[in-house]
Amino acid sequence: MYIKKILWAIALIGLAVAAYFAYFVYSAMFKPNTSFNNENAYVFIPTGADYNEVRAQLEPLLLDIDAFDALAKQKKYTANIKAGRYEIKKGMSNNDIINSIRSNNIPIKVSFNNQETLEKLAARIANQIEADSLSLIETMTSEAFYEKSGFSKQTALGMYIPNSYEFFWNTSAEEFRDRMLKEYNRFWNDSRNAKAKALNMSRDKVMALASIVYEESKQASEQPRIAGVYMNRLRIGMPLQADPTLKFAAYQLPQYKNTVIKRVLNIHKEIESPYNTYMNAGLPPGLIAMPDISAIDAVLNYEKHNYLYFAADAKRLGFHKFAKTLSQHNVNAREYQRYLSAQGINR
Repeated sequence: MYIKKILWAIALIGLAVAAYFAYFVYSAMFKPNTSFNNENAYVFIPTGADYNEVRAQLEPLLLDIDAFDALAKQKKYTANIKAGRYEIKKGMSNNDIINSIRSNNIPIKVSFNNQETLEKLAARIANQIEADSLSLIETMTSEAFYEKSGFSKQTALGMYIPNSYEFFWNTSAEEFRDRMLKEYNRFWNDSRNAKAKALNMSRDKVMALASIVYEESKQASEQPRIAGVYMNRLRIGMPLQADPTLKFAAYQLPQYKNTVIKRVLNIHKEIESPYNTYMNAGLPPGLIAMPDISAIDAVLNYEKHNYLYFAADAKRLGFHKFAKTLSQHNVNAREYQRYLSAQGINR
């Protein structure tokens, strides 16, 4: 009888220990352990981060960080940190969280539009992925990359087609640049390449003209007509005489740094620069800005007409008046100049 009691006691203790162990395992692995009220939260784990860096991000999000530590060690996560952007959903258990931050790197949408320079593009991208602006600009302007890809300092901005793209947050500068080259080549599909060839223009020349068209007008509906004006001028050997190229040339000079030219004057037409399309015939050596896709396609599908001139429309700001003769153009231009003067815009 005495031995039987001892055996029962041992059995009960064993059951109690097993129950405690089961509860411990349940608490550590399967019990909800989030403390935030939103439906989800995100952690951004940098490249090369250790467990302490991950823990610091997780601690404000969890009810019991010690229980998470115990399971992370048990599952060997502490020695297998992976960079990326990870989602933690409200009510997740420690087991769910570890599984998520171990293998569920979530892509993000990276978007950019009409950045004026590679430097500004790098700053824009650095706000969206892990790579910093310095590493991005160094990678974008690498002479070795220029030589390999066929781009140059003057044409490199054209490689970055403004749009939204899916990236992992922990994308490196090199990975971003190389992906953009792939997207550029994908953008230049057989149809666009055939249209450029029919115009007897390289991709770089199309992009250079598109950048002028875009700077002339943000109205997609009239961009093909503006492109048609410039194509007519190129065809007859007439200088492009594009005011945006004068602004671009001016902004390269020290006296125009940190200024905004609202009115193109005769003094700007005297600037010595290959981008001065009043002095130099043909297209400038590169882009003056990042063109929108609409402007690129406007060049490839330019409107065929007999217009050689256009001037901003004072009565429909953002749009233009087109003319076939210089005399009519002068009437349109004087009307807009009077509007600028009335607004007190003198430079």
